[in-house]
Amino acid sequence: MITGALRQTGRLFALSAEVSRAIFKRPFQFREFVEQFWFLASVTILPAALVSIPFGAVIALQVGSLTQQLGAQSFTGGASVLAVVQQASPLIVALLISGAGGSAICADLGSRTIREELDAMEVMGVSPVQRLVVPRVLAAMGVAVLLNGLVSVVGILGGYVFNVYLQDGTPGAYLSSFSSLAQLPDLYVSELKAVIFGFIAGIVAAYRGLNPRGGPKGVGDAVNQSVVITFLLLFFVNMVITGVYLQIVPPKGG
Repeated sequence: MITGALRQTGRLFALSAEVSRAIFKRPFQFREFVEQFWFLASVTILPAALVSIPFGAVIALQVGSLTQQLGAQSFTGGASVLAVVQQASPLIVALLISGAGGSAICADLGSRTIREELDAMEVMGVSPVQRLVVPRVLAAMGVAVLLNGLVSVVGILGGYVFNVYLQDGTPGAYLSSFSSLAQLPDLYVSELKAVIFGFIAGIVAAYRGLNPRGGPKGVGDAVNQSVVITFLLLFFVNMVITGVYLQIVPPKGG
């Protein structure tokens, strides 16, 4: 079991390296990229907006309750916004892309694999990775970056409304605490997380789609496995990036 897990991990990293090299090779499948980008955006925009509203509200309510107990209610806005931008927004985007878009990518590639379409492409001298995988991975990364901004804005607005109207906060204190605690690298690390998470979601979905087992049933199993594996990797990578960021970038005013 351990040997098999290590072998699968090595193949996943090998596919990541191959995709990274193929990104800069010609010809670039621009039409496939646009189609995949539009598909991923169409299935994730509305769920992302709907999820970010209660997510931002819950964070604002919890942080507001805690700051009231500590007598630091004026810092509710800054703490809530930083939690949404740095942590919640990239994870929400990545989970939606993995669950909605990544599962579709895995199912599409898996069905092509069991129909031996990819083998036929290789016989004709066409690289399945460059033709099919690279546009899908790039589309996942691009959609993740754009959705991250959308989720951040909607989440912040939701937290603002709930803090001001349900917790008797003041708009001026909410905004001033945000400007006093937040800094530009917080946005940079949020977008960096979105790019990395989108890459991970696309790579894992493509890998499981290229390696199904047991015919059509194996494709369904591969879809489930891709979502679970992506979730585990996302939380681990998020922990690593957050730890490194907090060590490298000092807090504002620190």
